[in-house]
Amino acid sequence: MTILVTGATGNVGRLVVARLVEAGARVRALTRAPGRASFPGGVEVVQGDLTDPATLPAAFEGVDSVYLFPVAETAREVTRLARRAGVRRAVVLSSGAVTMGADTAFHLPVELAAQESGMEWTHVRPGEFALNKLWLWGPSIRAERVVRDPFPDTAWYPVHEADIADVAATALLHDGHAGRAYTLNGPELISHREQVGAIASAIGGEIRLEEITPERARELYLRQGGFAALNAGFLTGAEDYSGGEPDLEEQTAWNPRDLGPMPTSEQVTGQPARTFAQWAHDHAPDFHP
Repeated sequence: MTILVTGATGNVGRLVVARLVEAGARVRALTRAPGRASFPGGVEVVQGDLTDPATLPAAFEGVDSVYLFPVAETAREVTRLARRAGVRRAVVLSSGAVTMGADTAFHLPVELAAQESGMEWTHVRPGEFALNKLWLWGPSIRAERVVRDPFPDTAWYPVHEADIADVAATALLHDGHAGRAYTLNGPELISHREQVGAIASAIGGEIRLEEITPERARELYLRQGGFAALNAGFLTGAEDYSGGEPDLEEQTAWNPRDLGPMPTSEQVTGQPARTFAQWAHDHAPDFHP
């Protein structure tokens, strides 16, 4: 049985590859640049691009299951190609925003394409990635040991990317997950202030937290570039997930503390989900200069 991992060099995909190799599976990794990719021994590396389905038929040959990175624009054609090649199972990297009804343009079309393809499907819907804080806060922590944040007491359940990969690999390797959509969060509600403290403990040094206005934060995020700039409106409350104007009345009508425990990877793997402190420990070197 060959498992194709698309988005194989991504933050989750590379971990999925590693989990599958550890389990003894035959793994084929899809990447746009095979010459620059590094994978465990025994992984078959093939060139292809999900945005260009014409590059994919050879990658699907002899494949039983596929881990599908979300590209909405080509999802229907990609899943049709997979099914035509005999792929039986698709595990889709989706988003918890679909569960909340807040994502109809980015991840939902990929889910629907998999469901309508005739393949067995499983959707993995992570909520907020803990990694977001590396991309958002990493530059200022490395340079100044400071985090500038407009909402330091905002709290949620950030999820470790390793938990996402564990669930995806489980669904690829084992029966019993067809037709399921797994929403994944971290095991604890933790504020931005507490997250900064966890990172400080992990790196063994003080990090100053500076509360700033949303307007100032947006200015800094746009200047920073990358993840911060791309999500500046959402991160400062100026836009909702889809890029539209948020419903402020709806935002203030609920408190995450009223939701109770959130679903985690434990429902699938049977192992406790990793805490934010564990994530900070795992990424401590990334926060050093």
